[in-house]
Amino acid sequence: MTTVDRLKEMRDEKARPHLAQYAPVWLLREDILAEEESIQFHVLFQHNLHGWVNRRYRYDGFNNTLYHKGQTALSEDDALDYMLENPYIEADVDDIPNAYGG
Repeated sequence: MTTVDRLKEMRDEKARPHLAQYAPVWLLREDILAEEESIQFHVLFQHNLHGWVNRRYRYDGFNNTLYHKGQTALSEDDALDYMLENPYIEADVDDIPNAYGG
């Protein structure tokens, strides 16, 4: 397994449990910063308060930490363009009680 593959695996172990509350979630973009042992990535999901959002995260592999780096709102039409691909995290149920903690 390459270092990049291991970094993605570590990111997924940290990000998936957090992002599951927003499922379905689409991975839009990821930038591997190998020299910093980190990945910056964007995800798309429908937030119950903010509507469709493109949220940016940075996973720091050295510290095994996930950072929320901001979000931008998207129209439903713009979101539909991204939803043609399979989601990064699929929804098991339509909604999770007490979800959307942050």
